[in-house]
Amino acid sequence: MSSDYTAGSGSLISSLRDALCDLTARPFPPVSNPPNCSKRASVALIIRVRPNFLHWPSSTTPNTTSDPPESTTQQIHNFFSQSWLEHGDPEVLFIKRAARSGDRWTSHVALPGGKRDPDDADDKATAVRETMEEVGTDLNHEDALFVGNLPERVVTTWWGKVPLMVLCPFIFLLTRHDVPSPKLQPTEVGSTHWVSLRALLSPSLRTFERADVSERLARRYGSLVRSSLRLMLGQMQFAAVRLLPTESLYCSSAPGFLPETPNIDPATFGSVLHNFKCWWRGNHSASASTEKPLLLWGLTLGILADFLEVLSPYNTLSQWTYPTSSRRPLSLWTYPTFTALDVRWITWAMTYTLRKRKRIVEDEHNRSKSPAAVEEGLDAIALRTGMGEEQDTGKSGKPGEVGTGRLQDNQRGSPIDWNFMLDGYYDLLRKAVILTFVLRLGVGAAMCMVIGRRYVKRRQRI
Repeated sequence: MSSDYTAGSGSLISSLRDALCDLTARPFPPVSNPPNCSKRASVALIIRVRPNFLHWPSSTTPNTTSDPPESTTQQIHNFFSQSWLEHGDPEVLFIKRAARSGDRWTSHVALPGGKRDPDDADDKATAVRETMEEVGTDLNHEDALFVGNLPERVVTTWWGKVPLMVLCPFIFLLTRHDVPSPKLQPTEVGSTHWVSLRALLSPSLRTFERADVSERLARRYGSLVRSSLRLMLGQMQFAAVRLLPTESLYCSSAPGFLPETPNIDPATFGSVLHNFKCWWRGNHSASASTEKPLLLWGLTLGILADFLEVLSPYNTLSQWTYPTSSRRPLSLWTYPTFTALDVRWITWAMTYTLRKRKRIVEDEHNRSKSPAAVEEGLDAIALRTGMGEEQDTGKSGKPGEVGTGRLQDNQRGSPIDWNFMLDGYYDLLRKAVILTFVLRLGVGAAMCMVIGRRYVKRRQRI
């Protein structure tokens, strides 16, 4: 994937135009809820184009709508036919969740959206309503063009064992250059950030995010068990992108806007003690600090990767790697692993054949896109029962199947996507964790036996 972009890159603008037209012409098939899971949620991926200083549009820029109304594809072409667009910089809107005590997702970067209400007409209406409530942007306005959808996915917990909801991403294009400032909901949104697509595609901003999974594995057993698991497993490491916003807006009335305690010198003993207490209790409230870098990872990064995959020829799923070190990843996506070295290397060995087989199939099929089922950044399960199956609206599948069946003529489907790359990986990861514990117990028992025998021999000599 090339990163040779400059502000106003015509190649990126043309790729964006073609991608939006393609998403309009070929929507992704919807996914029905799995058994015993009735919840659905929607998010909005909002795109705008920031004008170049030397090619600023006039205040009389024509509206892309017309009477009689044109097709969405024609409106997209009309919008991108404006001369200033050739020098513009496409951007995506992200929100940073408001800080909440005890919430493990506090201050995480996400897309505007939320759970579907009974009064919502459909999943798209949910995305429109939640966006209006959270950031005050009216996606029903004539200046907001609905483009299409991205692959829907089943969000799960407990490493893919329990489905929580179906997540439905939708894409909107703001067709005016002077977009009004967002109106932030204090209890939901701490800040909003417009980020350039060039930055999202840049390899120099790729990094890792480390998440504590011990709370999910031992939520009912108190801090002692959680801390023990944290010591044995370390943290789980995910691919991430450091966001470099072009424009940010902070909600001064949101909780956590001002620090509750004074800044502590990192070199002092008090800082070390404070960090240890946060680690022991699993307290993530410190992540609300505005001084920390904005990291995009997990489920939201997966949605973004689905969108970037459409931006031909910028393939974000190619060159998948397994992170054998903590250095900056070269690809947008890497296989999740743990920070503990023995867990990491055992996982590498146990998943080597699977990853090699995936790479062979990926090399043979360079097309992508299918729904994924993920645990908000911590897991993924397949929605298809076979490699060659095509997806349906979810209504014609057998009981217990999600979205299997037949594609309509204008819908897309492909066996290769980031969900396919993770299919079967987490099963091996769990086995690697268990094997690591067994090996640790074996090594520990062997060391105890050696020490015990030496102690007995020494006692006999005395």
